[in-house]
Amino acid sequence: MRCAIAHYHELALKGHNRDYFEQRLIMNIRTALRDLGIRQVQNLHSRVRIDLPPDTDVDLVRDRLGRVCGIANFSLGRVIPLRLGNPDLEALSAAAVAELEAKSFQTFRVTAKRADKRLTLTSMDIEKSVGATICEKTGKKVSLKHPDLTVYIELLTKEAFCSAEKVEGPGGMPTGVSGNVACLISGGIDSPVAAYRLIKRGCQASFIHFSGRPLVSRASEEKVRDLVQTLTHYQYHSRLYVVPFGEIQREIVLSAPAPFRIVLYRRTMIRITEELARRERCWALVTGDSLGQVASQTPQNICAIEDAAELPILRPLIGMDKREIIDEARRLGTYETSIEPDQDCCKLFVPPHPSTKTRLDDVLRIEHTLDVAGMVKRGLEKAELTELSFPTSTTWLDCSR
Repeated sequence: MRCAIAHYHELALKGHNRDYFEQRLIMNIRTALRDLGIRQVQNLHSRVRIDLPPDTDVDLVRDRLGRVCGIANFSLGRVIPLRLGNPDLEALSAAAVAELEAKSFQTFRVTAKRADKRLTLTSMDIEKSVGATICEKTGKKVSLKHPDLTVYIELLTKEAFCSAEKVEGPGGMPTGVSGNVACLISGGIDSPVAAYRLIKRGCQASFIHFSGRPLVSRASEEKVRDLVQTLTHYQYHSRLYVVPFGEIQREIVLSAPAPFRIVLYRRTMIRITEELARRERCWALVTGDSLGQVASQTPQNICAIEDAAELPILRPLIGMDKREIIDEARRLGTYETSIEPDQDCCKLFVPPHPSTKTRLDDVLRIEHTLDVAGMVKRGLEKAELTELSFPTSTTWLDCSR
């Protein structure tokens, strides 16, 4: 029988809460694979076994498991029943040779581990026996230090598992164990990476995008929906609020000095996001700020913007440089979408010389001349909600709020 064995690391350290985290991981694995006809997902000690039907698309399973947060690594292979408490070495060796048929290699090694130390055969006994058979059947050589390929054998309680690959997973925590957060998403490179980092730590992310509409087209909104759909592959269900922000920006432009506009935009966005976050029962806001990257992300401006919030603001990228963020966006699969051109509200009415050392007193004095509560209310009333899901087909639900 073909199956996959998924391993986790951090979950094993959760003490009395370990069962809850393991059950959440298993639920997420079932969700990720539910449209592939996979029903058997079993919790073993420090590992999860997934039975694969004969006609399963293994490449699709590999891709899906590679996105399940909480999995440290996983292997796809075959299971062989134990006989009288020990593996049938002939059957196990045959399974190992079968796993190597489609592989290209010159040297190999066999690595065996026993989950149950009461088994008579030791790991070394199994490695020698299976390795000798592979040498005989394939003519390949053993290399213990620098093999082209490693055959992994795990001796479980009632069966042995054999695989010729080990795939890295995202690691982290199962999505859904760390509460809800509200992520501001602009359509650029940074904010999807920031959201992913919180998803990987077990948070369920809701997304808020500020569009320049009605002063610009819906291009940025379509782009953000694509980005959120990619992130939904990691958390399976997402809610995206799109807030038309162009008129609010224009109101700020007509009443506020040019150097302070960016900070005023961001403070208004934070207030609107916070109200939407409360609807979603979020405990924090998330931004893609990286210290010093743009004018709104200087130390003084970050402090001036954060003053507008009551909920905590999390900045998972704050110490990363642009190259690190781009590399992670490529791994995540959002980079190519993020660099597509669009009409972002952040590019509207940008002053030529924005303030980089904004004093909070100056911002509060200017806000006294603005109808801040009215702008927030209008933003909330015009917000549109879209729900996305994975792996089932996506249904777009646009709801005026």
